[in-house]
Amino acid sequence: MKTKSQKLGIYNSFSLNEAKINGGFWNERMENNRKKTLPAILDQLEKTGRVEALKQNWKPGQPNRPHIFWDSDTAKVIEGCCYSLATNDDEKLEKKVAEIVDLFASAQQPDGYLNSYFTTIEPGKRWTNLRDNHELYCAGHVIEAAVAHFNIKEDTSFLDIACKYADYIESVFGRKRGQMRGYPGHQEIELALVRLYEATKKKRYLKLAQYFIEERGRKPNYFDKEAAKRGETPDTNNPHRVYEYTQAHLPVREQTKPVGHAVRAVYLYIGMTAVAIATDDKTLLNASRRLWKEMISRYIHISGGIGQTLRNEGFTTAYDLPDESAYLETCASISMALWGMKMLETELNSTYSDVIEQTLYNGILSGVSLDGTKFFYGNPLASYPGFNGNGTFISDDYNYRRNDWFECSCCPTNITRLIAQIPTFLYTANDSLIAVHQYADSEVNFTPNDIPVKIVQETDYPWDGKILISVLPEQTASFTVALRVPGWCKSATLKINGRKPKSAYNIIMGYIRIQRKWEKGDKITLTLSMPVERIEANPNARQNPDRIALKRGPVVYCLESADNGRGLNHIYLPLDPEFEVSESTSGSIKGIPVIKMKAYRKKTPAKNDPLYSPLGSWSYAKCSVTAIPY
Repeated sequence: MKTKSQKLGIYNSFSLNEAKINGGFWNERMENNRKKTLPAILDQLEKTGRVEALKQNWKPGQPNRPHIFWDSDTAKVIEGCCYSLATNDDEKLEKKVAEIVDLFASAQQPDGYLNSYFTTIEPGKRWTNLRDNHELYCAGHVIEAAVAHFNIKEDTSFLDIACKYADYIESVFGRKRGQMRGYPGHQEIELALVRLYEATKKKRYLKLAQYFIEERGRKPNYFDKEAAKRGETPDTNNPHRVYEYTQAHLPVREQTKPVGHAVRAVYLYIGMTAVAIATDDKTLLNASRRLWKEMISRYIHISGGIGQTLRNEGFTTAYDLPDESAYLETCASISMALWGMKMLETELNSTYSDVIEQTLYNGILSGVSLDGTKFFYGNPLASYPGFNGNGTFISDDYNYRRNDWFECSCCPTNITRLIAQIPTFLYTANDSLIAVHQYADSEVNFTPNDIPVKIVQETDYPWDGKILISVLPEQTASFTVALRVPGWCKSATLKINGRKPKSAYNIIMGYIRIQRKWEKGDKITLTLSMPVERIEANPNARQNPDRIALKRGPVVYCLESADNGRGLNHIYLPLDPEFEVSESTSGSIKGIPVIKMKAYRKKTPAKNDPLYSPLGSWSYAKCSVTAIPY
């Protein structure tokens, strides 16, 4: 566990060497990620030319012309491989990582520049379109992959490449004479540079991250200046050209609500939070907290997804929460989880860990099939035969399904690195407290006051609300264990060594704090009540009046025509439904709890029935309905 001297970073995350998953829900998904998803995506990187592009030998007329964001895809997968190798030996992955790191080394130019597209396709146009061309975004993902490689392999070969590139970028951008006053159109490098600073302790990387954060939104707008050099005129009707799309409409401290492209926005907010922690900048952290509060109060869907519309792959207005036309990119949900973890370093507040849980079990996992080889880019809350995931009609025989790849495949590559680092989302700690944010079969080692302690969780969460935690200090030790009581939980019971505490423990900002002298073998039993809940949206969410969502514990459930037949929009629940929870007995979800209930289905219209009828013309029949995890 890393220690920090900054006042704002009072809780520390754990590395994959300190926390691990032992079994259960997340172990299955991490194993599937390693054995199925990573090999499938590495194969796609080869087939589509992304790996070959690093050799920089493409010629006009050949297939697989390199693209501006390809390096980011390859880097994210290498990052995911490194995280996976931290928890499992795998010779094939080891070999593939070594091969691709060598290719990144060979692609680096003498001055440090590293981008397969621009070196091969447009060598004379470096840094001429920061708004659109993803150079700094790709650089950020290469840096993150290199830091992961260094942290897991204890090998500086990839880190040296990243440092040389970052040094070159530092020479190009800044406020010194002769430097460019630009910043990325697609944020990512900001948070990557903070990670590079943490790995190397070189403050110039932190200062460069700080520059990119502080420069954004200043007047005159840099994107206008570079566009003028390209001979372009402003196009205010293009949603990809307005300042809000890239969060360049205002300096970051003056921004009050999420706008524009969702992934770019939250990557910016993660970078803001990381820089605030590293520099002890309270005003920057306050801006990040303000944006977080606005996001979760008015812009987030029940699944934890964000970014309401395809038009700008991002935000519209407050309380605009459509179902069938919702965009909700997988990368955007991933960014919310990463932002939440960074915010948890600043305060023990379940507003962050609740959203992390919400996104992990719903908006993120919906992005990958159970077999780990097919993916959603957008994750709408409803789909209808004939229409795509954004509510656009395609054809009568079209059905919205996961794909094995996309021309822009940022989401499949991103989910590999997210699932591989799940253990790092479970805990944070300082010298006298360990916080349990997420419940999973797992263990973690930490050292309060120089005494080694192991914490072991045993649970069938999220399907069961009982969590057994064993506290195993090497000697008697005084410290606090903080357990999150999820916001969805109406009733929680706590026992220590089989007995209820004599006095009630206070729940502070969503956490039960247990401070005591711990003996080896002490056990905490936390039981979270997990009935089926009917959830309704704020009345300001105009698309959802008289609609409910079904939720059990952290998991949102849905109805599918495979279980319930066509015409799901004809189904109505009684005012006081009875829910039966039982394990599925067949198919890909065998053993997973499903919800069954009695309901009413409006009469299925016949072909010749009128389009419009007086109110009350349609009859209802009783039916049985099955809901499965979204």
